[in-house]
Amino acid sequence: YEEREKRIRDAIQLKMPDRVPVLLGAGYFVAKYAGITCEEAYYDPDKWRRASRKTVLDFEPDFYRAVIGTTSGLALEALDTKHMKWPGHGVPPGSCHQFVEGEYMKENEYDALLSDPSDFVIRTYLPRVFGTMAPFEKFPSFKALFGTSAAILISQLATPDFAGAFSSLRKAADEALKWRSAMSSFDDEMADLGFPCHARVMSSAPFDVISDYLRGMRGAMIDMYRRPEKLIQACEKLLPVQIEIASAAAKGRNSRRVFIPLHRGSDGFMSLKQFKTFYWPTLKGLILALVEKGLTPCPFFEGDYTTRLEHLRELPRGRVLCQFDATDMSKAKEIIGDTLCIMGNVPSSLLQIGTTQEVKDYCKKLIDVAGKGGGFIMTHRSSIDEANPANIKAMIDFTKEYDVYS
Repeated sequence: YEEREKRIRDAIQLKMPDRVPVLLGAGYFVAKYAGITCEEAYYDPDKWRRASRKTVLDFEPDFYRAVIGTTSGLALEALDTKHMKWPGHGVPPGSCHQFVEGEYMKENEYDALLSDPSDFVIRTYLPRVFGTMAPFEKFPSFKALFGTSAAILISQLATPDFAGAFSSLRKAADEALKWRSAMSSFDDEMADLGFPCHARVMSSAPFDVISDYLRGMRGAMIDMYRRPEKLIQACEKLLPVQIEIASAAAKGRNSRRVFIPLHRGSDGFMSLKQFKTFYWPTLKGLILALVEKGLTPCPFFEGDYTTRLEHLRELPRGRVLCQFDATDMSKAKEIIGDTLCIMGNVPSSLLQIGTTQEVKDYCKKLIDVAGKGGGFIMTHRSSIDEANPANIKAMIDFTKEYDVYS
């Protein structure tokens, strides 16, 4: 474990490790490799845990990331979840989950969010994404519940609607606790077996919180033109919330690395000018704040960020692990290779339908370019759900065997 951790830390800190480290972000590949269904990843935590353990032990990456299959399907059912479909519930048992994007915050509700985010989340957002919580729309404003005014709340909780809601919430809580009890020690078990976890904590760019969960992509894109000031204010309002949540979670789970998947800041979603105006300021603020707290932010720049690379030079040297998806890795090495560790980016399509030799050839080229002088970690692009296990093994084994530094 310490040998692998040192290799990872050295790469992040732009030192020369003994060899290039390699990350396996397994996803639903775990289920398909181990011979279980994706549905069982949500309904049978013991099977999912055994499958995850088998995958890590069989492929022996330097570290691993499993970002799905950590939620109880029964808990999601009890909540009457509207914003997600998962295997066996809305999508076929062998498929990956699907996020159901929508305008869960209307265009005229920015002021409500800005005035009191907690009140907005409880009385407006949650009732829209969880059918079980629909009665919470009837709550009086929490800002008014001083002194005897709280009696108004107490009386409303006695209604049949709230009784049913609390019964369902209790069922969801019980199922979530069962799942957590079965899965919470997995990372500790793998550490005992010698395998570090990539990150036990996740966070989000403030713009992505708005675009993913509140306004939807369409709403957020329209807001950049119709109400840019409100959009910026909302990002700024959510920044300290994201910092607080990630910091507390990292402390509670004893994690020094924080995974930040980025969804809407790439070339394909907004112009460079829009990126500098709406996306980068609060993303940079999140990363810098986590670094100040002694954590290692691990942003995953999904899509193509080649035109944004110069901005990443504003981040502190050797303190951030940047994973790239479709970004030009030679450009990334050239522009930020002396400042930040870069990680990527074997194509998922190559891992699915390529030959093992093609995978090795790609990895060699990637190491020769991006691994020169250190500061590089090998991994794949995005989803590897349908990858050929032989190609995953070729990527990992070749990286271990190719002694680039000698």
